[in-house]
Amino acid sequence: MTEPTKDGLIDVVVEAVIRRPSEVVAAYASDPSNAPDWYANISEVVWKTAPPLQVGSEVAFVARFLGRTLRYTYNVVEYTPTSLVMRTEEGPFPMETTYRYETTPEGHTRMTLRNRGTPSGFSRLMRPFIRTAIRRANLKDLKALKARLEE
Repeated sequence: MTEPTKDGLIDVVVEAVIRRPSEVVAAYASDPSNAPDWYANISEVVWKTAPPLQVGSEVAFVARFLGRTLRYTYNVVEYTPTSLVMRTEEGPFPMETTYRYETTPEGHTRMTLRNRGTPSGFSRLMRPFIRTAIRRANLKDLKALKARLEE
């Protein structure tokens, strides 16, 4: 789903099949320290709580998006072998990011990446552009993750 709701919520979901077992994909993708290696827009990650990742962990990110530097801290609200859900209320785009890992019949991993939030500080007219930019970035990031893990 990539359509905004009437309240301005943006909900972008993309997925990719990665030819590696789900536990390998989940271990790599769910480790925030690896984010700069596969997220094009993330330049820095700082653990605010001590690793390892668990519910309640806080991790700060520095990213570039639409020409702006964004600084925000995610709080991990769900972490299982098949999912990771992080939320932030900071910055111009309070959002929730969800990773889901599903084993395909071939033994590969279908990874779903979802970003949901309501941008503040942006005009309502910019929301379709923001949604498109998020979708494009997420597809590019999953492609980079796939290439890295299938090497």
